[in-house]
Amino acid sequence: MQRLERIFVALNGWALIAMLSAMALIVGANVTLRYLTAHSLPWADEAARYLMIWMTFGGAGLALRVGGHVAITNLQDALPGTGERVLRALIVVTLLAFFGFMVWVGWQYALRMQYQVTPAMRLPFLYVYAAMPVGFGLLILHLLLIARPLITAGKYKRMDGAKAQDTPLRGSANG
Repeated sequence: MQRLERIFVALNGWALIAMLSAMALIVGANVTLRYLTAHSLPWADEAARYLMIWMTFGGAGLALRVGGHVAITNLQDALPGTGERVLRALIVVTLLAFFGFMVWVGWQYALRMQYQVTPAMRLPFLYVYAAMPVGFGLLILHLLLIARPLITAGKYKRMDGAKAQDTPLRGSANG
């Protein structure tokens, strides 16, 4: 199971690297063409924008794994050990419900937009708006994979697949 998790995290990371690289190449080529030929690629800005949307939703799960999202821990810090674990379990269940709801909402919205096309690339908006349900689906998977150490010890998993971080959530700015 840990091997599958490492593969999943690595694939998610490589997909983000590929999107960032594509975005940099497209924008760089567009700037170069604009200065060398006084013409630009009509689809470059649109492609970069849609890649950024996909990167945002696709990378949210990786940020969640390492405690990269903003969190306020005052209530958790004030509770005794059992209360902390119960609160973290409630937070995980609430997040799973919210993420599941957003998968459903995102998919409904993407389906409604499937017949409209983007102005420059003539790409169905379904592919743009599919970033939302895919991203929230990834958030669900990442949260399920880190739920146990998060609930029991208040620790986040490391990106390299090693054990949970040595620093617990208590007193952290982002945990």
